[in-house]
Formats: sequence, structure tokens, C-alpha cells
Amino acid sequence: MQNVPDGCSDVAGPESWRTRVWGSEVVRSLGAGFFPVLAEADLQVEPEQVPAFLRECLLLRENLETIVASIAEPVMANQEARSAISERLAIIEGAARRARAMGGGVLIW
Repeated sequence: MQNVPDGCSDVAGPESWRTRVWGSEVVRSLGAGFFPVLAEADLQVEPEQVPAFLRECLLLRENLETIVASIAEPVMANQEARSAISERLAIIEGAARRARAMGGGVLIW
């Protein structure tokens, strides 16, 4: 397993996000296949799957407003949820781009 480069993060979100965000019904309804795995298990993206995984990241980013609208609660305002999800998605996208450049895969646990 590769160490996280200086200046980068490897945090994909709190444990509750496995079901609340990444494995949520709204993410599934968008046609996501990788992220919903996190609701049940760790996600292992093989090197040859990284381009498809990055496309799924883009799908989520393009539908961020829909995702936020379905998961935001009174305690977490839409703007706060949007910012938090966008930030974590950027971390995941960065890890996937680094993996692609090295010919490696991605593990989210």
C-alpha cells in the first residue's frame, strides 16, 4: 500500500458516510456502481477500473446538488453538506488520479 503524499489527505468521510452518502439511495439511483459498495464493504478499485471509477466520481460531482438535497439535515445545512461532500470527493479523485499515474488501484476502507 502506498503512503499518502505530503500535502494530500486520504479521508473519504466519516464512517456514517458509507451508507448516508456513498451508498445512499440517491447515489445508487444515479447509476453509481463503485461507491455503493462502501455501504457493505471496503471498496477495492483495480488498476484497470480506475478510469471508470474517475468517471463515476465525475457523475457524483455533476449531481452534487441532487445528492446534497437528499442527505442534508437541519443540523447540516445544504452549503455545509455540499462543501463537505465536494471536499471528500476531491480527495478521492486525487487518490484515483495518482493511482492511475502509477498504474495502481484505489482502496477505500
